Formats: sequence, C-alpha cells, structure tokens
Amino acid sequence: MRVKKWVSNFVTGVLLVLMLAVGLAVFASKSGGESSFFGYQLKTVLSGSMEPGIKTGSIIAIKPIQDASKLKKGDVITFRQVMNGQEIVITHRIIDVLNTGNGQVMYQTKGDNNPAPDTDKVLSQNVVATYSGFTVPQLGYFIDFAKSKPGSLWLLIVPGVLLILYSITNIWKIISKLEIKPKESKADSNVSG
Repeated sequence: MRVKKWVSNFVTGVLLVLMLAVGLAVFASKSGGESSFFGYQLKTVLSGSMEPGIKTGSIIAIKPIQDASKLKKGDVITFRQVMNGQEIVITHRIIDVLNTGNGQVMYQTKGDNNPAPDTDKVLSQNVVATYSGFTVPQLGYFIDFAKSKPGSLWLLIVPGVLLILYSITNIWKIISKLEIKPKESKADSNVSG
C-alpha cells in the first residue's frame, strides 16, 4: 500500500513539474522571450564564455536597468550587439569603463572564460540588464527543448497520457470499492436473518 501511495505522489509531482515547465516555456516564447518574474528576466546561456561561474545551458536571472551609465568594473551585464547582421544578447563582465568626450559611457567587456576582451565596446544604451547571480544549471536545455515543436508535442502528449492513466486508475479503484460494499451488505443481511 505504501508503494502505491509513493508512486501516486511521484506521478503527481512529475506531472506538476512538467506542467509548470511547459507553462514557463510557453509564457517565455509568447512574450518574445522577455518574460519577467518579480522584476527579473530569465535567459538561457548559449555559450561557455562565462564558465565556470555560468555554465552553458543554464538559466540566469537578469535585472533590467534604466540607467546603464552608472555601472562599474566587475559588474556582469547583459547587452545587445549586432553580429553578422543579426542582433544578439550577450552576458559578459565589465573589465573597463570608458568615458567618451561627449559624456557618453562605454564598457569594455570580456567573457570570464575568453582569453581576450570583446572586440567591440558596449555603449551604455545597449546594456539591457545586470546579472543577479541566480543560476539554474542545465534548465536552459530543457526550456529550449520545450519551445521546439517536438518538445512541445512531447511535453503535451506524455503528461496527458499519464494524467489519463492516473485518472483511469483512480476511477477503477472507486468502482472496485463500490462493488465490494454491496456484496458485504448482502452477506451481513444473510448472517443476521
């Protein structure tokens, strides 16, 4: 009996986690990847440039900022940069703060795992957020899979089938108990009569 209870609780827990993960993935993809939770955005790390502190495939929490001109050396920032004609988002550490003659601030950045600084300086208006220090290793792989068509299909069908099987099992147990009770009542009336 304990094993059945444990399996039941385990299946329920797995279903809840899968439903939460699918919900997060759908929410993130429908809001253009800029989903915000309690003022923080979640981003998937796609490269090893910040390892070992931030591993490839991790989810990181970043805090959007309004005034990016007050950042300092050592801060880890997320910024937009055009690379090969496409705008990408990068998270690297500030290694130097540069003031231009016209009052604008630029940052020299570098990935912790990269041998050299980034070739392009980052304008303060291209900085979108600062890294909060919160990381969930490997979860980014799962979220990216969940956003894909096969992943979405798999994450909808498998929990759906498990939920149906779980419901059928519970219904079968209730029906079995209802069938046993009338038999016991007839047996009790035959004994007393």
